[in-house]
Amino acid sequence: MIDYDALMRREFPVVEHTYTEKDTILYALGLGLGTDPLSPSHLRATYERAEGFGALPAMVNVLTYPGFWAMEPDTGLTWQKILHGEQSLTLHAPLPAKGTLEGRTRITGIVDKGADKGALIYSEREMTDKATGEKIATIVSTSFARGDGGFGGSDDPVRPVHKMPEGEPDTFYDFKTPEGAALVYRLSGDFNPLHADPAVAKQAGFERPILHGLCTLGVASWSITEALAEGDFTALTHLQLRFSSPVYPGETIRTEMWTQGDGISFRSRVVERDVVVLNNGLARLR
Repeated sequence: MIDYDALMRREFPVVEHTYTEKDTILYALGLGLGTDPLSPSHLRATYERAEGFGALPAMVNVLTYPGFWAMEPDTGLTWQKILHGEQSLTLHAPLPAKGTLEGRTRITGIVDKGADKGALIYSEREMTDKATGEKIATIVSTSFARGDGGFGGSDDPVRPVHKMPEGEPDTFYDFKTPEGAALVYRLSGDFNPLHADPAVAKQAGFERPILHGLCTLGVASWSITEALAEGDFTALTHLQLRFSSPVYPGETIRTEMWTQGDGISFRSRVVERDVVVLNNGLARLR
């Protein structure tokens, strides 16, 4: 069972993560970029000698990751029943194409939704450039601990999600994911067999291995800058969303966008099944 005070006080070691241009390219290939090798946009993310080559902003999600700490016995969590509910990223400076970053993780809130409804766990990871001390990004995650409600409650509020506008989107962008996308994306650090092993996927109730949720997030972030920033992926400064359904590799992700003031509301759906897979999305461009 969750011990609220102990979990809120939990200390995480500083994670130092050194990555190279090869890692940066591998991340982009894992999203499915490179399927159009003549596209300048694709090459800027997948070819180190291309003009404007750089790291995709969403790559911060796979850097300085503290590991699946919920599996550690002292957390009191039923890790087998934990789902990734929401994710946000804020870029304070452009992500270098290579370097060494330091990540500091902390738990910022725990909400008891009741014994039959589970608990929400909010965590935050701040990343800095080790060489300069410059703050690069802040990652905020919401985990849905389905088996851990009823621990006694807390005063932490449920954080609101971004409200989607009504009506048809202003624009959309389609991106067909490669059949082997999950097998490549996993090489950026998420080796959960659910994304590679057909037998494990069937045990979990899926007809075949599913795409990583953070890969779908990366595709959406790319799609937004392709549609609204003339392919300049460095224009993205903020992205937040709720995961709502999985994607199978090979499916087409359609990201629908509404431009509102200084923000872009968005959601993503799988075209082939007409299922919303990312919802309550908000993005900001510089």
